[in-house]
Order: sequence, then structure tokens, then C-alpha cells
Amino acid sequence: MRLLVTRPEPDNERTAATLRAKGHNVMLAPMLRIEAVPNVDLGTPPWSGVLLTSANGARALAAHPRRGELLALPVLAVGRASADVARSAGFADVSSADGDADDLVRLAAAHFAGARKPLLYPAGEDRSRDLAGALSAQGVVVHTVVTYRAAAANEFSAAVQTALTQNRIDGVLHFSRRSVDSYLLCGRTIHQHALAPMHYCLSERAAEPLRVAGAARIAVSPQPDEASLIARISP
Repeated sequence: MRLLVTRPEPDNERTAATLRAKGHNVMLAPMLRIEAVPNVDLGTPPWSGVLLTSANGARALAAHPRRGELLALPVLAVGRASADVARSAGFADVSSADGDADDLVRLAAAHFAGARKPLLYPAGEDRSRDLAGALSAQGVVVHTVVTYRAAAANEFSAAVQTALTQNRIDGVLHFSRRSVDSYLLCGRTIHQHALAPMHYCLSERAAEPLRVAGAARIAVSPQPDEASLIARISP
């Protein structure tokens, strides 16, 4: 199939490599650009552990000057991709919730029940889930630090726009609601062409704007992870 991957760099390259190994033709159209927040103040330790809702949080800690004092902390990651990045950054005690933010909340509430020290959460500027609020309600304190932000694209590249208007894209992979919003904004002048392919979405939340916009062909991953999403794609 001829596929368009909309997730940000550098994760889009990994996704593209997986798809190409399965025989697909892949184009990249990152709908978000991840920007680290420079010299962010992590706050005052000690912490009980680290929470990760994305690989971007792990990368932010890996590049932080205080990285060394964090590596001994246990890490709870939302999924395998963020867990793998954390391990690559040097964290040894890493567990994955293998799901979404709700799964991470359940895992953290069980793992850190009764903890007296807060959890460190390197977060993005825009968040769809109040992780700190959800865990606070269960007696777990979270110290949230904005370590990165996602800047939305406002137009397709000429190559992507041409491929869509000439119906040379069979399917589009979407990994977040915000990237879907950016995709629809970029496709505003070629609305029907942008909606025409099959849209493979990581979650129902990501799929919702596409349904509202009138997309007729949407497939939602049974689990919120890359492997499950790719498994939805027809050979």
C-alpha cells in the first residue's frame, strides 16, 4: 500500500522502516514538530520515580544536565516505545503500562501507593489527560514539568499535497488527536482528497475529528500502540 505517516520526527522514521519492511511504499508528513524546552527547572528532589507518557519526555530527560541524578529512579512508561527510549537513555528500572494514559494511571497508583515522595513527570505543553489530577485523587503526588512542546504544521509539502490530490495515497497513519487536527488544517484546500484515503488511527480520540470532518474510511487500532495500529493495515 501507499501510506502516509503523520507522526513527528524521529519516531516517524522508525514507523516508516517497519512499514517498508512489510512491503509498503511510505511517505512522511510530520504534522507536529517537537521542540525541547531549554534549561527547564526540574524542581527539587527527591522523587519516588518518573512517569512517561511519551518518548519525547524520555528524550528530554536524557538531554537534561541533571540526567545523572535521575537514572537510578524507577520509570513507568505508557507504552513500549517510550519504555525503550528510556532504557536507551540509561534508565535501568523501566516498566511499561502497555496501553494509554488511563493504564499508566492504574499502574502508577498500584506501584507507588503510599509513596511519600512525588513522582517526576516530564510532560508536553499540551496534554489530553490530567495525569497529576488523576493520581492525586488516589493519593499519589505528581510533580509535572513541561519539558517539550509540539508545534503544529500548517501546510503539506508540495510532494504530499500532489500525492493526495492525485489519489496516490491509500492510507494515512495518525498517532494523536492533535496531529489529526493539524492534518485537517493542512488539507483544508484539498478537503475531499485529504479525507479520501483509509485513515488508521491509534485511538477513538484521534479518529473523532476525522469522523466529524466526514471521513468515510477509518480504522481504529484495538490497542493504543504502534504494533497494533500497523496490524490493522491490509497487506
